[in-house]
Amino acid sequence: MEEAQVQVWEGYVDWRNKPAIKGHHGGMLAASFVLAAEVLENLAFLANASNLVLYLSKFMHFSPSTSANIVTDFMGTAFLLAILGGFLADAFITTYSIYLISAVIEFMGLLMLTIQAHKPSLKPPNCVIGNTDSPCDKIHGGDAVMLFAGLYLVALGVGGIKGSLPPHGAEQFDENTPEGRKQRSSFFNYFVFSLSCGALIAVTFVVWIEDNKGWKWGLVVSTASILLSIPVFLLGSHKYRTKIPAGSPITSMFKVLVAAICNNCKAKNSSNAVISMTTGPSHATERKDGEEQSKTRKEVVPGQTLTDNLKFLNKAVMEPAVHPMLECTVKEVEEVKIVARILPIFMSTIMLNCCLAQLSTFSVQQSATMNTMLGSFKVPPASLPVFPVLFIMILAPLYNHIIVPFARKATKTEMGITHLQRIGTGLFLSIVAMAVAALVETKRKKTATKFGLLDSPKVPLPITFLWVALQYIFLGSADLFTLAGMMEFFFTEAPWSMRSLATALSWASLAMGYFLSTVLVSTINKVTGAFGSHTPWLLGANLNHYHLERFYWLMCALSGLNFVHFLFWANSYKYRCSTKPG
Repeated sequence: MEEAQVQVWEGYVDWRNKPAIKGHHGGMLAASFVLAAEVLENLAFLANASNLVLYLSKFMHFSPSTSANIVTDFMGTAFLLAILGGFLADAFITTYSIYLISAVIEFMGLLMLTIQAHKPSLKPPNCVIGNTDSPCDKIHGGDAVMLFAGLYLVALGVGGIKGSLPPHGAEQFDENTPEGRKQRSSFFNYFVFSLSCGALIAVTFVVWIEDNKGWKWGLVVSTASILLSIPVFLLGSHKYRTKIPAGSPITSMFKVLVAAICNNCKAKNSSNAVISMTTGPSHATERKDGEEQSKTRKEVVPGQTLTDNLKFLNKAVMEPAVHPMLECTVKEVEEVKIVARILPIFMSTIMLNCCLAQLSTFSVQQSATMNTMLGSFKVPPASLPVFPVLFIMILAPLYNHIIVPFARKATKTEMGITHLQRIGTGLFLSIVAMAVAALVETKRKKTATKFGLLDSPKVPLPITFLWVALQYIFLGSADLFTLAGMMEFFFTEAPWSMRSLATALSWASLAMGYFLSTVLVSTINKVTGAFGSHTPWLLGANLNHYHLERFYWLMCALSGLNFVHFLFWANSYKYRCSTKPG
């Protein structure tokens, strides 16, 4: 009798690959282990990445520009590899297994970097800059192989974790109930909060260790942190429910696209083409004479109705198919349409992440020219991201426990604030942030001019770096609204079979923002340096000679255009019901 009362979650298994049981697996307790693991994982990643440019230039003897490019490539690759992690989690391996495999890979990479940092024989010899008898040769040969192997093992591990951990946590909630959907929304808010907790420790405690005790000890903290995250994650094994991989969604998408193209070409030359369109209890049959006849064919399956948008894809279900391998179901066609509708939203978020990239580049350099004293304590430039991190840690609980409940009462809706409204809020705040950045830079340069310090970049300006913190706060707020909104939007709106891959788009957007920032700076320098005797806006060793305020105004204008682009697609977007019987 007791066995007959046990209900299982359809499509989910536990860590032993046995059916997940309702009332036992899933829920906020299971998700809390995911959040704890994310704190440790992000600490390990950012503790390594936040000060990496200094390690490469000071100890590996790369030039400043080369070091910056290596860091950009490393960060961008790590976030792009989240797509691979999400794809594998959807297609072949559970999110549970992907996390464990990826954490071990990241640990191996960090261990290699830690060993190299501790053994002088694996690094270039120390030298005195300017001493021609002892030139500062950069790392090469087997030592360089070890360095880059370690870095990209870390990038591979980070990508797998970022692509699997958020969807694994979101899978713990029953989306068929209002309470489950509310808890899932809270999970995404607190996931960003957990990211910030790890980042806070990384840019304060670990950066202090690296600056005062040595970079090698910072790597020890990173290595220990990712190693500790594995048992923390495993503690929740008995509570996790994990979605069963459903095969490659990308293969299905390409099949639909190829079938649609082939069948559209075939329809122009054939009079016997038939499209299977389940629109109710009947389907429409296209004939040469243009007449439509309805004929009952099979019982209607809920959620398997061809919609009127993107009609080009409807031809993918034409009968007979061009080839048996190109036979498509209505469900497959509709899933491709869903992906096509969310891609413009994804594209709209890249510009925001391009703005966020400035937090680790020009904003830090601005602050380094200013007075960074807080009382008797000197704030390290690498610790400046602590301002947006702290603001996110304050705003995330405030948003979840005050703003959202108030919005639900005001709008009398379950969501209160929709996913697209959250993303739009973040995009608007990025416009404000860039305008504030431009005004602050103008004030900084006026101060340098007033005190005759334009040609003395190493002399701190008599202006506090807290002015720069203003743009950090706005960008931090934008990051909270948009990142949490993106992850929840992509997870809930994507087809059930590709939720991990869709959630990974949030990280891919971040990677593309980093790459776009590099391309934008290079393009601006080429364009502005091509007119007469004008010097490029963003070139040279003296930041006071840069036209950084113009660059920020340009970013503000581009962000405004991007916001208009987002509104165009968001206003026409219709949310779908993405529940799966459980």
